[in-house]
Amino acid sequence: MIDWRHWHNEPFLVGGLVVVAWLYAIFTGPLRPWFGTGLTYPAREARRFFVALLLFYLAVGSPLDQAGERFLFTAHMVQHQIMIYPAALLFLLGLPDWLVDPVARHPALVRIGRLLTRPLMCGAIFALTYSVWHVPALYDWALQNKVVHIIEHLMFFASGLFLWWPFASPTRVWPAAGKGAQMLYIFFVTVAMTPVFAFIVFSNGVLYPTYEFAPRITSLTPMDDQILGGALMKLGGMTVALTAFAWSFLTWSRQERKPAVD
Repeated sequence: MIDWRHWHNEPFLVGGLVVVAWLYAIFTGPLRPWFGTGLTYPAREARRFFVALLLFYLAVGSPLDQAGERFLFTAHMVQHQIMIYPAALLFLLGLPDWLVDPVARHPALVRIGRLLTRPLMCGAIFALTYSVWHVPALYDWALQNKVVHIIEHLMFFASGLFLWWPFASPTRVWPAAGKGAQMLYIFFVTVAMTPVFAFIVFSNGVLYPTYEFAPRITSLTPMDDQILGGALMKLGGMTVALTAFAWSFLTWSRQERKPAVD
């Protein structure tokens, strides 16, 4: 059965997060003059960045990971939503533009970056990544193979970065979309995610053998667990989409009401 006191402390996970945090601290601290004169330490951005790393660890390093990997589809859905929504968004919001601009301006990356960060492309990358990984054979393979599971989680996090790029781009070279485009974009993403939700919730049977034959640690049957996980996927996605839509609309409205400057 699950040990709720177990936290993952593997060198790959903890060491990787420590290295990312250390590099961020070095480049935004002692090496900051490399990026320009007069730059101050981005305290607000740093708080967001480190909270993003903490959320990522809570998703994949806490007992939630064991519950999602071995017992409950619902727990796995919660894991994915933490990585895709708050962790990925805060990660982008934690990157100051002066840190990202030199990379984005590299001649080999400018054109491909602008192509990949267009709203339509970002939405397609996110929806395709998320949907393909929910194909039963791939999803259950990830549950059975640790390396594949790590790849799956990294791809989910990366797809979350693409999802949020049109809202929270950290660079002026590959900019965020306009407010009107953001609203259309989030509507497109919501529609694009409907088939995978319907596939999971309205399936005639349990899609993933790992959960069908797992020991029951709650009163939920495997089918109830699958339906609840799919419902959380949809409700979480809709809540995020409506919040993002409202934020774009209100920001756009405030900008339109500002008096023109002569």
